[in-house]
Formats: sequence, structure tokens, C-alpha cells
Amino acid sequence: MNLHEYQGKEILSSFGVRIQRGKVATTAAEAVEAAKKLTEETGTGWHVIKAQVHAGGRGKGGGVKLAKNLQEVEQIAGEIIGMNLVTPQTSAEGKKVHQVLVAEDVYYPGDSEPEEYYMSVLLNRATGKNMIMYSTEGGMDIEEVAEKTPHLIFTEEINPATGLLPFQARRIAFNLGLSGTAFKEMTKFVAALYKAYSASDSSLFEINPVLKTSDDKIMAVDAKVSLDDNALYRHKDYAAMRDKREENPVEVEAKEVGLNYVDLDGNVGCMVNGAGLAMATMDLIKQAGGEPANFLDVGGTADAERVETAFNLILKDPNVKAILVNIFGGIVRCDRVAQGIVDAYKNMGTINVPIIVRLQGTNADIAKELIDNSGLDVQSAIQFKEAADKVQQVLA
Repeated sequence: MNLHEYQGKEILSSFGVRIQRGKVATTAAEAVEAAKKLTEETGTGWHVIKAQVHAGGRGKGGGVKLAKNLQEVEQIAGEIIGMNLVTPQTSAEGKKVHQVLVAEDVYYPGDSEPEEYYMSVLLNRATGKNMIMYSTEGGMDIEEVAEKTPHLIFTEEINPATGLLPFQARRIAFNLGLSGTAFKEMTKFVAALYKAYSASDSSLFEINPVLKTSDDKIMAVDAKVSLDDNALYRHKDYAAMRDKREENPVEVEAKEVGLNYVDLDGNVGCMVNGAGLAMATMDLIKQAGGEPANFLDVGGTADAERVETAFNLILKDPNVKAILVNIFGGIVRCDRVAQGIVDAYKNMGTINVPIIVRLQGTNADIAKELIDNSGLDVQSAIQFKEAADKVQQVLA
């Protein structure tokens, strides 16, 4: 589950991480009031107006701007709220901005120049350990840094038995070239950041940039946070932070009815039981010359109601030119699945795209007869290649 910047900062702050303070506004008038209160609390004279959407690269799309007075706060907030923000991480249509974060200016003059760093905490799946990835090149796309200057990216792996050790936090501060007060502040920042990541059951904490201010404070100026859905039952307060407006509406609907659905850009809809079989089915579609339009795992049961719900989800995508149903009858008998497909088809009326059904496993032969004798516009198959050939034919 992804969070907005301001939500991620709330979690960070609760674990003692210094953050760039700010207030959320949904209208230009609210933004002005937020700016006034922020000035009273922090003394900031300028304000940064940040679009709150689940996408990176907001500044490149015009979603992050500096306001030097209240008139500019109102004007900029009014321009950003309601806009469709297009960034390198959104579709061509962009994402509609419903709210902005009015944040304090932290790039004030002082004894030293402000410096920006990159830092993230995530799981290294190759080693099964959490790691802290960091770089002196803050404020830039980390992918670009990795491609052009890989020697500027450092990693620190954390032993799960011991957690982050003090010498590791010091090594991070040293590799970032810090000394004195800034060095001590960075070690505290790293320790608090890792604690926040671990205790919140997150899958990603990305801070870009981490800022060393002109008076040697270390703070999170941005926060990209992704929580592990499987652990949300332990964090009811975090679960309440979900913003469904930022998610694919079909995926949200599927989740609410207990289906595992991921929207893709292809032309062949998939309905499969089992994640492994679903991945193999997507490969099958590619080999047949098509492109999978979705990942859809209906789980161990595939009765008429569940199949009908799955069909409705798939058909909401106007790009779907065919549907491939690939069910392995292990726990559930193939003939029951076939009857469910027939009943669902009849309940829905006419379906205007070809449907290929491959049922393999217990009572697969009976299931094929049920499909073939149903009188419906549904093609049956038993072998994988047979299903692939039928997909190829309907797409030709």
C-alpha cells in the first residue's frame, strides 16, 4: 500500500526522524491558511507547494513549486489542485491532484551550504536481508545515478538477528562525507529511519532528498513509503491512510471481492486459479502473439458467482479482444468449474469477445463436454498448446 508524502512523513516523525514540516490543503484558501499557521509555528517566510499523488518526479511535471508570499501560495495551490499531473512515473493521462502539502522552506542561508543525499531502506531479495541504499547524489533519479555513476551508490546490509548496529550508521555518515555535528545528526537520522521502516512493516522507505541544512541539521525533505499489505492487520491506523482515489478502480473492486487482479496493457484477458499458473498463462499468451491484459487469480474456488465477477472485471478493459480461462482442477473439479462458466455466461447475456476455456485435471473430459454442448460461443481446450493455438486464431 503506497502512502502520500505527508503520510509517510507522519510515520517518520513518530519515530523521531526530523522532517520538513508541512500542512495539507484541499483548496487554495486552505493552502493560504496552512501557510499562515506554518509561518507561526516554524518562522518560515517562503513555502513549498507539493502535489500529493502516488508518483515520483512531481517537480518535473510542475507539481512542486516555491511560493515567496501568500499571494503566490494561493495562486500556485489553485493551479496544482485539480490538475492532471503527468510525471515520468504516471500514464500519459497523468494523475488528478486532490490535495497539496504546504511545506516550510528548509534551504535557508547559514554557515555552510545545504547538501542533498539519497537514502532508501528496502529488502534485498537476493540475500534475504534489509538494506540501506544511499548516495551523495540526492535529488536525482537513482536509476540515472546507478547507470552513469554506479560508484556513488553505497549499500549497507542489516543482519536480522542484530538489527542496525551503531558502526553501520557511522559508516553511512562517513561515506556521505560528513563530519562534526552533521555526522552525529546523520547517525541519529539513519537509526531512526531504520526503526521506522522495521516497526511499520514497510516494504520501502525512500527519502530523496535527505537534506543537510546550512546549520547541519539532517532531515527528510521527501518521503516515498510503501507498506506491506500482509502486515496491515497489525497497523489499523496505517490501513486507514489508504487513498483509493490513487489506485486503479478495477484493482480496488477486485480486492474488495477477494480476487487477485493486476491491470496490464494487453489485449487478452486471463482468468486463472493459482499465481504460478497465471504467470505461465501470461507467457502462453505472449507466445501466441498476444499481450496479457491482466493478471487474475480467482483462487481455489471458481463457482458461477466468482467466475461472473471475474468476467465483469476483465470486460471493463476496452482493450480486451479475447479471454483465456485456464483452470487446473486439483482442489476443485473441472466439471464444476465448467458449469460455473456456463452459468456465469448465461447470467451475463451476450459476451462480445471470444472465450477460450482450458480445463485440466479432475474430470477435465466431462468439463470439455459441458462447454462444447452448452451452445455458447465458448471454445474449449485441454492441452496448453491447443489453448495457445486458439488464442492465436481469434487474434488473427
